[in-house]
Formats: sequence, C-alpha cells, structure tokens
Amino acid sequence: MRQLRWTVLMYFLVLSGSAVVGYPGAAMAQQGENVRFWWTFGAMVGPMNAQKLVPITRDTTLKSGAKLQMFIQLQTRCFVYVIYRSQRDEVYLLFPYEIKQFDTLEYTTGKKYYIPRDYPWFVLDEHVGRETFYLLASAQRLHNLERLIGSYTAAAPASQPALAQQVVAEIRELRRSRLVTTAERPVSIGGNVRLDVSRLPLADQFPVLEIAATDFYGKAFTIDHQ
Repeated sequence: MRQLRWTVLMYFLVLSGSAVVGYPGAAMAQQGENVRFWWTFGAMVGPMNAQKLVPITRDTTLKSGAKLQMFIQLQTRCFVYVIYRSQRDEVYLLFPYEIKQFDTLEYTTGKKYYIPRDYPWFVLDEHVGRETFYLLASAQRLHNLERLIGSYTAAAPASQPALAQQVVAEIRELRRSRLVTTAERPVSIGGNVRLDVSRLPLADQFPVLEIAATDFYGKAFTIDHQ
C-alpha cells in the first residue's frame, strides 16, 4: 500500500521461558460475552538510538518513521476485522489476512496473529495526513462488509473511491447500530528473555488487553500522521 511501506526487519519469536500472567479470573468469560479476544496496538517512536514503545489506545499523533504493530489472539470463536483507511481514502483489509482464512483451521482460538503478517512493523512513510484503523469483532461474520471490501479490491482504480466510501459507511453503520456494553481487561504476556525491542513482536514486550463484548465490538483509531 502506498501510505504504509513494509519494513524488512526480521524478528525472533521469544517463546522460551514465557508465561501468561493476568488478573484473577482473566481467562473466565463473563456471562453473555461471546466476543472475546486479546488485542494490542502499539508504536515504536523516537530516534534510532532511543526508540520506545507506546500504546495506541485512542486517537493519537505520530510522525513519519514511526513503526506500528498489532496483535490478536482469539479467546472465543468470533470474527475479528482490522481495516485501514489511508489519507487518500483507500481501504485495505489488514486482518484477517484473507477473507477465506475464516473458513480454514488456521483461524482458531489461542493462536497468535501479528499485523503485519510477514514483517514485524508497518512504517509511516512521508505521506502525511489522517489515517484510520478500524477494529471490529462480531459473533457472526459481517458478510455485507466482506462483500463491500471484496468489491473495492476487485474494482478498477477509477471505481474504487466510491466503493471505499461504501466500506467506511458500512463500518460507521455497524458501530452506530450495534452499541453494546464492552469490557477491556489488562493481560500481560511476558518472558524471561529480553532482547532488542526492535527485533521482537510487540506482544512479547507489551501488555495486551482482553476485549470482551456481547455480539459485537467496534473501535476506530485515528492517526494524525505528521
């Protein structure tokens, strides 16, 4: 994608000596919470010799060169979508990696998913402006949203702007019409091995949240890219 370029940093998954630590009863679902997953969204900011990880929990401002990473781990069988909207109103499905992934055994509870899939970080390039990441989760698949994203992806460039607006309108309608009570509970994934954070997946360095809801969850993260 033009507004986010992939880095070529390789990373090591640090599993040796790792443990899961959380609040008492963190693994226990509350009654009615059929949408439940672990999530974190973080950025690595600052100069190369003094980079630090910061959480992205709300709208925020980042500068070109900041690195972004997301992490998902399903706790119940639900359907999680991460959609990116560029400053030029282009839309990209970041998760699932492909819609057909929902129909495979590869999509399952307990599995760690990193976004981006093959490299540990997105890097904000020189194209500044407002960029938005939408996090949606549902107990049932959002077939109309999937159809709209598929139509956008397959369309000729001249037709994509109008289709992108339809995707965004569908996301807004889902969030407007399905307001439900949600909970965000801290869960830590830690380990005994500590290496250069630039070479580690975010969730091996950073606390994550357990997000829980009934039937549907939706949130938008707006990046003021400067």
